[in-house]
Amino acid sequence: MSIILDAQSTPEDRDRANMMRLQSGRAEALNFLMERHATAVFHYLCRMVGNEDDANDLAQETFVRVYRSCKSFHPDQKFSTWLFTIATNLARNHFRWRARHPNLSLDADHSESDKALTNTLPASTPNPGEASLANERAAAVRAAVEKLPEEMREALVLCEWEERSVAEAAAILETTPKAVESRLYRARGLLRERLKNWL
Repeated sequence: MSIILDAQSTPEDRDRANMMRLQSGRAEALNFLMERHATAVFHYLCRMVGNEDDANDLAQETFVRVYRSCKSFHPDQKFSTWLFTIATNLARNHFRWRARHPNLSLDADHSESDKALTNTLPASTPNPGEASLANERAAAVRAAVEKLPEEMREALVLCEWEERSVAEAAAILETTPKAVESRLYRARGLLRERLKNWL
């Protein structure tokens, strides 16, 4: 099956066409998919795992899986939903692996990684005092989100930061829209409680 593209083609149509090309053995189609989605996948994984190096590795592995599993993609699917499902599953595997292999150093200086992660919640403020306060607030939000149970964090990151609909988040997380709404409700309640000093 091939998809004919014209001037009115949507980005989703182009994604679908590139997946069809990938399925027919044209590996260069993966480059177009990466150009369009790699940054979004990396930022999503940064917010999920809280570490840029791990997020970068997982983002690369996501596209390796796209290439290896391209035959399982169906043309009636939305590519970005399928892609974020792969990324989410890799993040879940990463959390399970990390739980079995804790790597904690009491001497580690975390200031470097904290500084890098401020890019995930940028604040543009006019003066240094406000910028400092905004950075502290962003760090508090990040820390609170990272402490959420995995299923709540997934729903929150997809719906709030990635701006996915509840229905699309449900498809990515392979659950029901009702379950996503419930996770969002509980996540927001926990965040309100943990961030009450900032609200």
